[in-house]
Amino acid sequence: MKRPIYYDTETTGIRSDKDRIIELAAYDPFEERTFCEFINPGCPIPPEATRIHKITDEMVASAPTFEEIGKSFAEFCPENTVLIAHNNDGFDKFFIEAEHQRSGLELPEWEYLDTLKWSRRYRPDLPRHTLQHLREVYGIVANNAHRALDDVMVLYEVFSKMIDDLSIETVLELLSKPKSLDRMPFGKHQGKPLSKVPKNYISWLSDSGAFDKPQNKELKESFEKIGVL
Repeated sequence: MKRPIYYDTETTGIRSDKDRIIELAAYDPFEERTFCEFINPGCPIPPEATRIHKITDEMVASAPTFEEIGKSFAEFCPENTVLIAHNNDGFDKFFIEAEHQRSGLELPEWEYLDTLKWSRRYRPDLPRHTLQHLREVYGIVANNAHRALDDVMVLYEVFSKMIDDLSIETVLELLSKPKSLDRMPFGKHQGKPLSKVPKNYISWLSDSGAFDKPQNKELKESFEKIGVL
């Protein structure tokens, strides 16, 4: 049986190739266990990052490195773990993989599930798919947004409501099946049929690298199917 572990990272920036994880948190709903640790990144935290998550250099100065925390996190995760995060495919997964590689740690054979991908696919009626908007939609009480463990607990509550009684195995199976989008999921043409999206806007998306992002793979394929890309 798959074991869901909800997790979140706070980082020094948005690029996994050069930025570092400074907080890693997780929740195991089966055993109701939590994991939350600061990580010393070995570099200063940019002020713009601190403004978002409120984590300062002083807070992580005496924290362990990822090599130590990575081992503890692997021990926290049971066999057949599925790591679940919001924008997992475009952010957290890459940071987890990069930190393991930098630290020389063997990456466990985890599976990954992206709740942002699920939301975009199965709640196309929503104007936004941020975690905080989903929290409001599903009536989850607000907490300290942009701190790892707080976001993890919100995500667990939100996603539990989104999938209702579906098993994690079923959710993974549904997400693995290709599905063509028929409407623009974001931007100034959000909600518009793909066939009605201006070609100059599609070209701009392509030139800006939007279609190179993993989370926009389905959008790119959908535009290709209707012959505008």
